[in-house]
Amino acid sequence: MAAAEVSRYGARERMVFSAAQLIRRDGVAATGMRDVAVHAQAPRGSLQHYFPGGKEQLVNEAVGWTGRYAGRRVDRFLAALSEPTPSGLFGEMVRQWTDEYEAVGFAGGCPVAAATVDRAGAGETTREAASAAFATWSGSIARALTGMGVPEERAEALATLMISALEGAILVARAERDVRALRTVARELGPLLDAAVREDTRPRAEDHRSNHR
Repeated sequence: MAAAEVSRYGARERMVFSAAQLIRRDGVAATGMRDVAVHAQAPRGSLQHYFPGGKEQLVNEAVGWTGRYAGRRVDRFLAALSEPTPSGLFGEMVRQWTDEYEAVGFAGGCPVAAATVDRAGAGETTREAASAAFATWSGSIARALTGMGVPEERAEALATLMISALEGAILVARAERDVRALRTVARELGPLLDAAVREDTRPRAEDHRSNHR
């Protein structure tokens, strides 16, 4: 979600969004409450009002927002595909990051991953929030895969594989300052993901041709 899109929301929503943006860039420990207020263009006095639990509450809400946002993005990626396939969905998930890195550089990563690894600034409730965020994201992917013909018993496992591969590739890409790892996981995982679709749900070649006459 772009900053301009968030500007129409109230101070509380802007601060949650800003916290997510700063965490993805700087980590939890380096993200201060005052920094969030400045980034959100919100009154500093509103921090205590909206987040009586302090920084931990704000971080947890930012992590939860990220999980829900990632889940909603799955639906948007599917809508952008003329013929939804598991490899196409994963390709769109990867392209979100390659587009960002090629356009503005490698400063940002995933806020949920940052909150998970930054033990210096994150507590146990933040770990729980991160776990829930990954579960929300994974659930959206699994449902999408099931809708494309992947058996339910495999959809959850493949969703975990997709998220794990993407998060790892993001980390490598930021270290290398190169999108090579992201493109590699999209290329190598694509055939495996598509192979999980049940044969009886795959469109036949003649059906595909008739739809384009």
